[in-house]
Amino acid sequence: MTQAPDWFAQATFHWSDWSLDSLIAAKQASGQTVSLVVPARNEAATVGDVVSRVRTTLMETAQLVDEIVVIDSDSTDDTYEVAEDAGAVVYRSVEIRPDLGSHPGKGEAMWKSLFVTSGDLIVFMDADLTDWDTHFVPGLLGPLLTSSVSLVKGFYERPFVTSSGAMAYEGGRVTELVARPLIALHFPELVGLIQPLAGEWAVRRELMINLSVPTGYAVELAALIDTVRSRGAEAIAQVDLGRRAHRHQALRDLGAMATQILAAADRRIRGGEAEAVALAQYEHVEDKVVRLERDIPVVERQPAVTWC
Repeated sequence: MTQAPDWFAQATFHWSDWSLDSLIAAKQASGQTVSLVVPARNEAATVGDVVSRVRTTLMETAQLVDEIVVIDSDSTDDTYEVAEDAGAVVYRSVEIRPDLGSHPGKGEAMWKSLFVTSGDLIVFMDADLTDWDTHFVPGLLGPLLTSSVSLVKGFYERPFVTSSGAMAYEGGRVTELVARPLIALHFPELVGLIQPLAGEWAVRRELMINLSVPTGYAVELAALIDTVRSRGAEAIAQVDLGRRAHRHQALRDLGAMATQILAAADRRIRGGEAEAVALAQYEHVEDKVVRLERDIPVVERQPAVTWC
């Protein structure tokens, strides 16, 4: 574990390190299949572009991806219809394995995807991308198809866009204010990871079905912690994907995300078992300070292998 920073120095790649042809050849030689999973909630404005570009480039023109599956997490807009029209196989999260119940959240959608996909290798991509390219997918698959690592994280220039322009590398506020300090204090074997909360990552199915999965936004950090504990840092690699932009969350929503991440870490540090955390936040309303109280769900799903 103490060698983790040195390990990531040698397990850090660039998406251009592999040609598309070489990855297709490696995939064919190994006999492995690839699923692209896009968890989405109210992303009708962007999910169609994500699906159609990957489908055209990596399924129809080049045969790297075998299926594109969108998991619709309680959307109230046209996410389902837009994704389906773009060529994805779309499922509503609540309708997958109804016998197991349903929870709101990104992690729940990713966990439910394990019951409706078949790929040996699973690539996760967020649905709200606005500045990206299809090389994200082969870039993430590179280490999985050419080495023995089990999980690959993407990292990228992530600008923070304001009314006065974009500031390079200033995105990722929860990463800098919560995840990175947590890792420094409690999980130093992961300090070599550049963007631990990146939504673009890839994993071997045989690992993913054995992971406990937080139903909310803590899924990425939990997967890293549980992987490094069970398989060591040598099971993880990271790939520079260039540039990525998406819409930014409101500050209070970031507070909810941070709460879920802290709860997942607490569960792994002290064995916490809470299913919800009462979060108090404050705002000014007509010159008065008003207290807002929210119950933040921090439920975790047991490994999917239990039911697969």
